[in-house]
Amino acid sequence: MSIKENPETAFTRTSASNGKGSPEIAGFYEPDTGSCQYVCIDPETRATALIDVVLNFDPVTCSTNTQAADHIVDFVRNEDLKVEWILDTHPHADHFTAGAYLKEIFDCPTGIGEKTCDIAELWRDIYNLPDAFSPRDDFDRLFADGDTFKIGNLDCSVMLSPGHTLGSVTYRTGTDAAFVHDTFMHVDSGTARADFPGASVDELFDSLHAILDLPDKTRLFIGHDYGTDERHEPAWEATVAEHRANNIHVGGGVSKSEYVKIRTEKDQGLTIPDRMLYALHVNLRGGRLPEAEPDGHSYFKIPANRF
Repeated sequence: MSIKENPETAFTRTSASNGKGSPEIAGFYEPDTGSCQYVCIDPETRATALIDVVLNFDPVTCSTNTQAADHIVDFVRNEDLKVEWILDTHPHADHFTAGAYLKEIFDCPTGIGEKTCDIAELWRDIYNLPDAFSPRDDFDRLFADGDTFKIGNLDCSVMLSPGHTLGSVTYRTGTDAAFVHDTFMHVDSGTARADFPGASVDELFDSLHAILDLPDKTRLFIGHDYGTDERHEPAWEATVAEHRANNIHVGGGVSKSEYVKIRTEKDQGLTIPDRMLYALHVNLRGGRLPEAEPDGHSYFKIPANRF
């Protein structure tokens, strides 16, 4: 039985703080898209950031619901947490972001990498919508490489981590945690794909190694997990040291040329996610559906024969 076929895999797991300056991380698994969503908590102040939270979408009926996000909202309220940030690591291709929905509830700023503006330009061309998407209007903070911010008393910083997309960012939080999105998969699954528009396998390799240069005990929290033939429960946390030694794509000193060959061959066998052409419409708008037309409904413009 795969993870997606097992309803018991829709669960939460907490990674405890390791002491002063170390965040507590609650991870939530969304099985329809294999997405890992996070609540990053400062144990001293109970201040919190919500990271890569999913807005559920059914591509058959083109309908959304807030089940995954509401699970996290309930957790935040039950734990009496104060949400200070709603963050996305990149404009996701395989699920909708719940950023706009969560902003309505918690009234706090949203953030994403500043190169989302370049991704928006690319997708304006793909959709033939020259006036669509304005990330500077739809996100409250566009982070540049090296920017810093706070979650309560936790010091946080931003690393540009391109490859999967041209504008993906990693959020380093506190002394020993990093949200590394679609760069690494779990140790036994390797790394993320690098074949979407604007992606680069060469840049992904460089981003992976920049993350591997972090301190050994840094906990890396990934964006997706689909399990393996041997592992049927989701996993989303491992340390830098564990990835450096054992990651099946880059562990043990794999060279760049070897990695490019591995990743390119693997990507050639992949299809695009079933939500991708819908998702970029929403995620480049901070989680909002396209503007409603006079009949009160939103509509997606999907290019034919483009992919």
